[in-house]
Amino acid sequence: MNIRFATERDVSKILFFIKELAEYEKMSDEVVATEDMLRKELFEKKNAEVIFALDDNENEVGFALFFTTFSTFLGKPGIHLEDLYVLPEARGHGYGKALLKHLARLCVERGCGRLEWTCLNWNTPSLDFYRALGAETMDEWTSLRVSGEALPKLAEN
Repeated sequence: MNIRFATERDVSKILFFIKELAEYEKMSDEVVATEDMLRKELFEKKNAEVIFALDDNENEVGFALFFTTFSTFLGKPGIHLEDLYVLPEARGHGYGKALLKHLARLCVERGCGRLEWTCLNWNTPSLDFYRALGAETMDEWTSLRVSGEALPKLAEN
């Protein structure tokens, strides 16, 4: 099973996977990302990285978008997996597991202390999959977000 890093010429494919994931999560109306935005943030500013899972014909059938975090408690960086998605017709063939294993190897190679991600509570197939790989739910933590009009309001003097 082959995994490769995305390059700038993959921007349209990255946006395709983001939109597919959003549709799966019933959140398509929240996608405002454009190819230009992704090109700038991923390849000029290098704010995140993307890897693809490839089938036997070298077609992209899954992707993972991730970025570096830092744990003050561990004193080490970590990797936060923002998005993981495998096309429906490719599920059950090990592509999701291969993407996660690749990220775990990157964590080890980069001296990271942890690999973390979030999953929607209703997504029991994914939660079951992640738990089967040894992932633990962090039930004592609550994810918080400031976005939309609340963000500039918070930033006001």
